[in-house]
Amino acid sequence: MTKPVIAVLGLGTMGLGLAQLYAQAGHRMIAFDAMPAARDSAKARLTQSLEPRVTAGKLTEAARDAILNNITITDDLAALKDARLVIEAVIEDLGVKQALFAEVERHVGPDAVLATNTSSLSVAAIMARLAHPARGLGLHFFNPAPVMKLVELVVPPLASSDAVDLARSITTAAGKTVIACSDSPGFIVNRCARPYYGEALAMLEEGRSASDIDAAMLKAGYRLGPFGLIDLIGADINLAATRGLSQAMNGHPRYHVFAALQKQVDHGHLGRKSGQGFLHPATPGEAPADGAEIALRIEATLANEAAVLAQESGLAPDDIDTALKLGLNFPRGPFESARAHGADRILATLTAREAAAPAHLKGRYTASPALAHLIGA
Repeated sequence: MTKPVIAVLGLGTMGLGLAQLYAQAGHRMIAFDAMPAARDSAKARLTQSLEPRVTAGKLTEAARDAILNNITITDDLAALKDARLVIEAVIEDLGVKQALFAEVERHVGPDAVLATNTSSLSVAAIMARLAHPARGLGLHFFNPAPVMKLVELVVPPLASSDAVDLARSITTAAGKTVIACSDSPGFIVNRCARPYYGEALAMLEEGRSASDIDAAMLKAGYRLGPFGLIDLIGADINLAATRGLSQAMNGHPRYHVFAALQKQVDHGHLGRKSGQGFLHPATPGEAPADGAEIALRIEATLANEAAVLAQESGLAPDDIDTALKLGLNFPRGPFESARAHGADRILATLTAREAAAPAHLKGRYTASPALAHLIGA
């Protein structure tokens, strides 16, 4: 059976990764970019990224060539006429995305599904100008797309079940774990991850060192501590995500934008890409004597945020746990961590933190009414 044709819009790192992902799953790919330099270099960049796997014997030369041959680069949106699924991976600008999809819709068939890879914008807003908004949804991949297993399937209110089913089946068949979620700020991972960074920044504000905090989380089994993760992602990217969520959530203190993060960006200390970050180029030292309490505090706030999201959206706790493990390489999901600590310790930790919170963080630690039940579920 012939597999559906898939199109990718944008040939930056994410778009090229998506072209590779579906091409290696056997789909014929149409890859569009408005910039000649991106189009002209796409095949060479993809070849270069595949070469280490060929050298290591993980990919044959024939398989590499098949991937490359499955991808057609174009500057003409009319070439998308046979695509059943179109995935946009251009800049995070609402107007740009809306205009692009409005143009794309003129060239695709009536049953084509249009998906955005946005990580921060409302999917419904992106699709608002479509003549047929039922075909629009979100497919949020994590970088690098060919490697990271999680895909958040974002379902806006007008999306049809047929569009959702097609996007899910094609992406699952390509080897991804697809978890559906509502079109709410931060979706699953970007929202539920905020306390991992935010609580570390709260402790930094209290006088704890970035080294102590990261070392505590490494000892608790995390691959990267909060500051190591900010340094990897980039303080500017983390700040933009935190600001966006804070605005979307009407400035709730759970999404407080900490001055230390703003200061890093103001000083150009963005992490690995600038050469200096909260910790980079240094590494964490030994875990402090109270490292377990640091980990408990962060994991309590992670569980509380996850419980708020579960209560709002109806997402299953297991799906949230899976998303955090696959999307951020966490060793445990927030509900798994909370169950290991026990509901009493989690709730006592949140109560103590709320009592001690400074004025600008009051309300940050108020426990979700659903938390105790979900930990015990």
